[in-house]
This record gives sequence, C-alpha cells and structure tokens, in this order.
Amino acid sequence: MIPKAVSHVLRNELVPVFISFNAWKCSNCRASLVPNGARRYSVLPPTTDSEEKAMLDRMLRVDHAGEYGANRIYAGQMAVLGRSQSGPLIQRMWDQEKYHLQKFDEILAENRVRPTVLLPLWNIAGFALGASSALLGKAGAMACTVAVEESISEHYNSQIRALMEADPDRYEELLQLIKQFRDDEIEHHDTGLEHDAESAPAYGLLKTVIQMGCRAAIYASKRI
Repeated sequence: MIPKAVSHVLRNELVPVFISFNAWKCSNCRASLVPNGARRYSVLPPTTDSEEKAMLDRMLRVDHAGEYGANRIYAGQMAVLGRSQSGPLIQRMWDQEKYHLQKFDEILAENRVRPTVLLPLWNIAGFALGASSALLGKAGAMACTVAVEESISEHYNSQIRALMEADPDRYEELLQLIKQFRDDEIEHHDTGLEHDAESAPAYGLLKTVIQMGCRAAIYASKRI
C-alpha cells in the first residue's frame, strides 16, 4: 500500500504531464518550451532526407522518455526517503537527471520532435518504481538506481556506436552530449553500488525485473 503522502504527490503531478504533451501539438507552443534567454541547442545537423529525420526523431524521443522516467523514479524515491540520511545523495543524482531532461526538452522543441505518447504511463510507472524501491530502504533505492542507470548507460552506448559508424564528424555535437549524459549515468550506477545496492532483498531478482521493464520501455518509446 502506497503511503498517503506518496499517493498525494503522484496524483498532483499527473496534470503537468498532459499539459506538457498537449503543448507539443503546435509549433508556437513547442517554441515556448525553450526558456527565455536560454541558448537554443543546435546539436543536430540539418537532416538530408526523411530516413535520417526519422532515425534522429526515434533516438531523441526515446532518450527524452528515458530521462523523464529517471526523473520520476528519483521523485518517487525522494517522496519516501527525502528526509532520511539518503536524501541528499538521491537529490544530487536527481538534480543531474533534471538537467538531462531539460536539455532534451529543448532539443525536442527546437527540432519539432514529438515526445512519446506514453509519457503519462512513464509518469506513474516511474514514480511507483522509485517509491516502492525506497520502501525497501536505502539499499532498495540504490538497487533500483543500479538497475536503471545500467540500462540507460548501455542504451546510450548503443546510440554512440550507431552514430560513430554512421558519421562521427556529422554528429559530433550530439555524440558529445550523449557521452556526457552516459558518463553521468555510469556515475549514478557506481554510486548505487557504493551505497549498499547489493545488500537489497533479492538483489539479483530485483535488478533483473527492473531491467526487463527498462528494455520494454525503451522498445515502446522508440515506436510510439
């Protein structure tokens, strides 16, 4: 059973997801998503054909979904452990994920890439995963972090390989961004291991189940 405080936060944070998704339906709304005074990200080269455009759209869509889901997981963990000794550690990792999401928000808006229609689902599922893992204590939260961040870093590595094989000079700025975020995810993964992730109940099973969910989410977010 989810504690009252957790369920209250979950209900109250549903509305912005639908508002955010609807905002992408018009170009004026998309442009407004880039904060005033912020540098518009230009990490993508002009696309040469519809095939390249579709490839980059899928890549950005799934990356945005992954960072969105990671944010919701940390939000769920903070709802349970925010006032514990683990709170500052989780908050530090969450702040980095917020930065990642902000950048992908900007890139999607600039390049008129719609986010996945599954954001409302990832909103609920991510928060629930974060909160439920935190209910197992610090070790449970760290086990969740290890599983998720390992999945995300492996996903980023696959994108890096694909872009390097395609044209590393053409995609230089995008590669730099993905590598930077990949390194942050690896740092979070290592932080989880350093803070007792492997002492969580049924660690191996927990990690396997979470990573199966991550792979399913990546597959779906590329396509929908």
